[in-house]
Amino acid sequence: QAQLVESGGGLVQTGDSLRLSCAVSGRTFSWYAMGWFRQAPGKEREFVATISRSEHTYYADSVKGRFTISRDNAKNTVHLQMNSLKPEDTAVYYCAADHTVGLPTTAPEYEYWGQGTQVTVSS
Repeated sequence: QAQLVESGGGLVQTGDSLRLSCAVSGRTFSWYAMGWFRQAPGKEREFVATISRSEHTYYADSVKGRFTISRDNAKNTVHLQMNSLKPEDTAVYYCAADHTVGLPTTAPEYEYWGQGTQVTVSS
């Protein structure tokens, strides 16, 4: 079993930045594609970004150009740098791990999940 722990959420204003982190233990981190998802109240969980083992990345259109996903295999950590935040970015953000060489973009593809971290953007 892999354990994923997110951190870095908080309350910010429109236009501010936040950096989320997800620390992974229990498995060989470099074998996994890592993804970020988010879920707003009353809405389904949605894909945000993913990074492959070889550090290829893919983003949802809603965050492209504002968010950047990165990974540090030496520290078993994946980050999500979020800039120019908007109120519609408000959600619980989850990181997830999938043992694949590809770029998974749907929640069912991911094997392991963190508990989530709240991001609230005020207008």
